[in-house]
Amino acid sequence: MGEIFNGGFAVFRRYAKPLIGVMLAVQGIGILVVLAGIGATVAAVQDRFAAVFDLPPGDRPDGADVAGLFLSFVPVVVLLLVVVTLCAGMISALCPAVTQEAVLGRPTTFGAMWRRSRSRLPSVLGTVLLTGLIVGGPLLVLYAICVPLIVMSVDDSEPPAVALSLLFLGVFLYMPVAVWLMTRFSFASAAAVCEELRPVAALRRSSRLVSGDWWRVFGITMLGYLVAGAVGYIIQMPFSTVGMIPLFPTLMAGDGSDVDVSQLIFGLVVYTIASLVGGLISAVFQYGFPQLVITLLYVDQRMRKENLAPVLIAAVTPAPAPAPAPPAAADEV
Repeated sequence: MGEIFNGGFAVFRRYAKPLIGVMLAVQGIGILVVLAGIGATVAAVQDRFAAVFDLPPGDRPDGADVAGLFLSFVPVVVLLLVVVTLCAGMISALCPAVTQEAVLGRPTTFGAMWRRSRSRLPSVLGTVLLTGLIVGGPLLVLYAICVPLIVMSVDDSEPPAVALSLLFLGVFLYMPVAVWLMTRFSFASAAAVCEELRPVAALRRSSRLVSGDWWRVFGITMLGYLVAGAVGYIIQMPFSTVGMIPLFPTLMAGDGSDVDVSQLIFGLVVYTIASLVGGLISAVFQYGFPQLVITLLYVDQRMRKENLAPVLIAAVTPAPAPAPAPPAAADEV
């Protein structure tokens, strides 16, 4: 475990420029796309905003206007889910690509990692979606059964105890199975990138590599996520503290009678910007480090089960130069 973690930190430090650069670029593009979608939606529903919020004192908005305004933002939510999925897939493809170069001891660049991650993105997305369907499918069935029962059995005198009990019991019993499946398929993204496998083949490959070492893979992976969360919190905390400084005068105002509205708005803007910057920087480590640990575990399992070391040595050893041709014989001259 110590060697895996040391290797993860070493890869992160040695390949920081391409790794952090691609991750920040992916997050930045995703944020811009979502902001553009929100801006376009707000501009398109200005009349509905006025019908809901710009009312005379004492008037209440019509239910149809509220529902219409709510439904107007459904495409933005769908766009957000698509962007988050694409960003997660890109990062899941990036970390194995960087780790592969690190294991072989080869330098790399931002452009090379961007092209490599983008080329393997469809396969990685396929593994992510298939894993989500396999792991989350039973939960979706459970919710599809229990939620309608809860809605139909809501009564003022008798709460839906049976449906709620069934839902909680089902989730509680299924969680160990979900964790087992997630660990079983945890190497799928690494296999899809390093071995250029298709999604189904990558899931099968992961299952074979994890077989027999489930507890070891699970323990090191969970510790990797815990370490990433702790380090990410330490990174984000100074930004949140600095962002709180402009709010101190407002917070110390007592009952709020002497609050300066402009100062309050300025403090909220500064705090929001500082929190977003801290969140972006900490997310680089929180998302990247566990993926690096998982990929190093994948390489370690291949070394243990498939004797991968000679293959790696052959990959980094330059091919011998061709021997010179023997001199021509005298009679041939």
